[in-house]
Amino acid sequence: MAGPSRRTLARALETLADFADPTAALEQYLTPPEIAAHICHQARLQDDLEGWVVDLGTGTGMLAIAASLAGARQVVGLDIDPDALAVARENAARIDEAGKHGCLEWLRGDATRPPLSLTDATVVSNPPFGAQRGNRHADREFLETTRSIASVSYTIHNEGSQEFVESFADDEGGEVTHAFRAEFPIANRFEFHTEAEETLEAEVFRIEWE
Repeated sequence: MAGPSRRTLARALETLADFADPTAALEQYLTPPEIAAHICHQARLQDDLEGWVVDLGTGTGMLAIAASLAGARQVVGLDIDPDALAVARENAARIDEAGKHGCLEWLRGDATRPPLSLTDATVVSNPPFGAQRGNRHADREFLETTRSIASVSYTIHNEGSQEFVESFADDEGGEVTHAFRAEFPIANRFEFHTEAEETLEAEVFRIEWE
């Protein structure tokens, strides 16, 4: 059965709430609905939503809910922040279709040490870009977790990450099969932001893991 179009997904996701009180150290930024829709629409076309889908660092639940709306039946949103998980639960409740099959589960835990025993999941994740002091290489730690639980993954990274991601995947027996650029708007929310809104150039990678 055909699933929702990318545009339909994006429109539904635009209704989701942002972080109420984001934490800079966790790089808590709302995943843009258009990027989440693109990722999960592509995942459906690739038949990557048939088994477990895990959203590492789910935040407001954007990618987990997008996966559910795109047709996934078993979705876990994992985050270390209980306040973020509360927003994710509220967001899921806003969209009836996301909960009608009971496929969404929310789990508190560290994405770099996930309390999961999966080995063949599809991971969707917007990991920290590593822009904050003390958070360097945070996306590497998320990729290491991804490698341990996934057979395929979709992750969002800062511009200029392709060489790093491809090298990491190659070293770990994986292969980047798809890549695309996407605009990532960031609203002024922390004291170090000087513009009302800044748009970053992000890169999204699909990796198949052995």
